[in-house]
Amino acid sequence: MRAAFYCVADDRYFLGAVGLVNSLRVVGHREPIFLLDCGLDDEQRRLLAAEVELVDAPADAPPTLLKAIAPLERPARTIVLIDTDMIVTRSLAALIDEASDSRVVAFRNDTDRHVAEWGEVLDLGPVRRQPYVSFALVAMGGERAIEILRLIEDRQDRIDFERTYWRQRRITDYALLFADQDVLNAILASRIEPDRLRALDQRLAPLPPFEGLAVVDESSLSCAYEDGTEPYVVHHWLAKPWLEPTHDGVYSRLLRRLLVGDDVAIRVPEAQIPLRFRGGVRAFAERKLIDARERLRYRVREPLAARRGSVRR
Repeated sequence: MRAAFYCVADDRYFLGAVGLVNSLRVVGHREPIFLLDCGLDDEQRRLLAAEVELVDAPADAPPTLLKAIAPLERPARTIVLIDTDMIVTRSLAALIDEASDSRVVAFRNDTDRHVAEWGEVLDLGPVRRQPYVSFALVAMGGERAIEILRLIEDRQDRIDFERTYWRQRRITDYALLFADQDVLNAILASRIEPDRLRALDQRLAPLPPFEGLAVVDESSLSCAYEDGTEPYVVHHWLAKPWLEPTHDGVYSRLLRRLLVGDDVAIRVPEAQIPLRFRGGVRAFAERKLIDARERLRYRVREPLAARRGSVRR
């Protein structure tokens, strides 16, 4: 395989996975997609199997630590790891082409992070300071990709998952606070030459609230900022719109189009789609109610709670 996409999902992330897969097909990608199954039910597997090859996951690790399994079992010349809370909004072909030359292409994280202890904790030697990248979307090519994935699979066993952000839900001084993302960055900063890493602007893979970003064309998934810059993906980190009510913003609008559109590759029965993502008056009314509730929370409740907290301190 010249290139392939790899993602991870369980039953709770099924609708996110459908959105991701359908978005890849809408923007024109026909490469194989491998999905590591961490607990999908039989119906979900049947629906996804029309477009993805399912790979069974082991039952002894959190899904966030299993990204290396599918690409090591089904390697392509260029490997694209991508999270199921992302929607692809334009072709990734340019990134795949660049990564194919034994390079790593990723997006800067919204946090600048460097931990000197990584080298000792992970037995990697000295780690240089360089851009800290997100593990949500990474393209890597050639033998270098397999080397990186094998190191990730080996070194992430040293993560104490109970001390990570995913368990603590707060910032601490734990060296591997961001789990496999810290492991990836430590490897890139110690075993990969600086000129082999391309760290793209975080605006090209934006997070909520997607400030300044607008949907240009729902049918093609096209989005752009006011200056005309078009991101490659939109990434709904933390809260998942298909699991809990969130503002009907850029990601939610596109996910709705990818769940109920007439031209999507994977069609999900309406009963499995939350009302707020369907068509019709009732769904529209629910979205407006959720938006009003979210505006109240952001503009009144949270600022008020913050002021009260500062008074107590």
